[in-house]
This record gives sequence, structure tokens and C-alpha cells, in this order.
Amino acid sequence: MFRRIPAAGLAAVATALALTGVAACGSGGNSTKASNGLPTVTMMVGGIDKQIYLPYQLAKDLGFYKKYGVNMTLSTESAGGVGAEEAMASGQVEMAGAWYVHTIDFQQAGKAVESVAQLSGAPGEREMCYKGSGVTSPAQWRGKSVGVTDIGSGTDDLSLYLAARYHVTSRQFNRVAVGAGSTTVAALEHHKVACAMTTQPTVVALEKKGIAYPAIDLATTSGVQRWMGGFYPTAGVLARTEWISSHQAVVQKVVDALVATMHWIATHSAAQIADKMPAGFVSNSLVSKADYIRALATDKTQFLPDGMMPGSGPQTALQVDKLAGKIKGSVNLASTYTNAYVVKANKQEGFSK
Repeated sequence: MFRRIPAAGLAAVATALALTGVAACGSGGNSTKASNGLPTVTMMVGGIDKQIYLPYQLAKDLGFYKKYGVNMTLSTESAGGVGAEEAMASGQVEMAGAWYVHTIDFQQAGKAVESVAQLSGAPGEREMCYKGSGVTSPAQWRGKSVGVTDIGSGTDDLSLYLAARYHVTSRQFNRVAVGAGSTTVAALEHHKVACAMTTQPTVVALEKKGIAYPAIDLATTSGVQRWMGGFYPTAGVLARTEWISSHQAVVQKVVDALVATMHWIATHSAAQIADKMPAGFVSNSLVSKADYIRALATDKTQFLPDGMMPGSGPQTALQVDKLAGKIKGSVNLASTYTNAYVVKANKQEGFSK
């Protein structure tokens, strides 16, 4: 049922949490209160240094979690470790910064998980193909190897979906797990794969090194309209429905902080956003700060300014899962997300929704 660690077992959760310094909350997932009297919430993010996931960390750096009444402990999933959504679903952390589509997958497996805020309406991904491959469309994947983060991951589903839209079956091309960052760069540089789906800042690093070019844009509004036919909700705030029901006041505080962050992103430049992020996120072995800012300026439209679920988003996500062969039974989309907390947060911020 899980999307990132097939059959690894939940024993890996404890290891991942120990490595990231997050204390397990137990199966009940009860929030605790710190010395400042604010409730503490734990959230694991599916790659906290990735540009597509920047709102979670930005909210902390802006001081918004505490401003709106909650202590937030953030961690990140590590390569080969437990996925953020898996840690949340098992009760090891209370929330996950992960793709909305996981709520559908968990429902298929009999687990009630929902998104309480939606931060992006596009995957933030690009299909990067090595120079000389000649690939400009999924229709040209036949007989080729295509890189994904992991087999069963969101990028894997998207690759299967894009292939199906262009009449290429899963048997006609080879999907290869290439991870993210430097491992993706190496796979393309050495032609282990013809193309690979990845995010910023890896995209700009590949372009800067002259290794690969963007063949398919899933990082901008115009891009998802062209290749997917509409908004595809990705980064969201996911939690178990049972936990949400018993911690409504705490959930509201977290959503208040993140909705305020989304409005802040919408009204500030890429350079201003980068200035607030940890130095290691915006300047490292792959990219310079200038590269990071340039990439963010191009892709900033992926972030939803109000945290609301796009009207057609859940249906698009369901269609992706169907074409990827993930849907085995009926799906109740209405129970996979709620806008209630976001509506209240927007009103608090002075934006009527």
C-alpha cells in the first residue's frame, strides 16, 4: 500500500525519526505542550530542502507557527528511509508535508487520511532529458529508460500517467529509480536514463552543467494545463482523519500559519523568499543562490496563494492514479480533503473565501 518503501516495514520509521531527531509521538499522536505553553506538533516533509516543499520551512523561518500558536517540529524523509506520509499514517508523526494523492492511496488501503491545506497546484517537476536524446514528448519513451524518484513514488505515477496519455504502455518503456539531487544528475550524465523527472534546484543544476534540457514542464500553471489538462494538487498538509477530529484547534493553528505563509509567498519576490530560507537550501554543491532565485522566479506560480484545494484538483489526481493502475476500488474524494480550516484561516487573514 505504501508508495516509497515497499515491504520495508514500519520498523524503519523509528530509525528515520532517530536520524532526523524527531521524537515518536506514539500511535495516538497526542500533541504535547512545551514550556512556552504552546502545543507541539511534529511534521515530516517529503524532502524539506526541495523547492517544491519550501512553504513548510519558510513558515518556521518567518516565525508564523509560533505567531499562530503552535510549536512545530519539522523533519525530512531520508533516501532509503520511511516516507513522510507513511510516518504520519503510522502515528509516528502527526502531520506530513506530502502529495495530496497519498490520501487516495491510503483510502484504497482502508486508512482514513486527509489534506487540511493545499500548498501547490502543480507537481513542481520537470522531465529532464540528456542532450542528444531527442526526446520532446512522452510518446518518444518507447524502448527507453526513464528515471523516477522511486518505483511507486509520485514521480513514478506521473510518468505512468504521461505515458498513458501519449499511448505508451508501462511495458513499452523502463522506469528506473534514480533518487534525487546528485544521483539524478549522475544518471543523466552517464546516460543511464534518457530522461528523469526531478525538481528545483536539480533542474537548474542540470541546465547549468549542460547535461540535460527540460522536455516536459509540470512546474508552472501553463505547463500542467498543457501536459495534464489542469491543476494537479501536490504539496499539502496531510494527517489521519482520527487525529484531525481530536485535535481541531491545533490543526487550525497549523493551517493558519501555512495560509499566512502562502499569502506571504504570493506578495514577495523569489529573492525575498530565498533570503528567508536556510543558507544550505539555497546554495550548495548543486546550485548557487542566484540559480535558486532564478528557478524560483520561474516556478513560483505552482504555489497556491490561499491554501485552497483547486476545484478540479482531486479529480485530476484520481485520473492520474487510474491511468497509473493504482485504483482497485471505489474512491470517495470528498473524504480525502477539507477546505474548512483554510476558509477560516483566510477570513482571519482578511481574505474572504
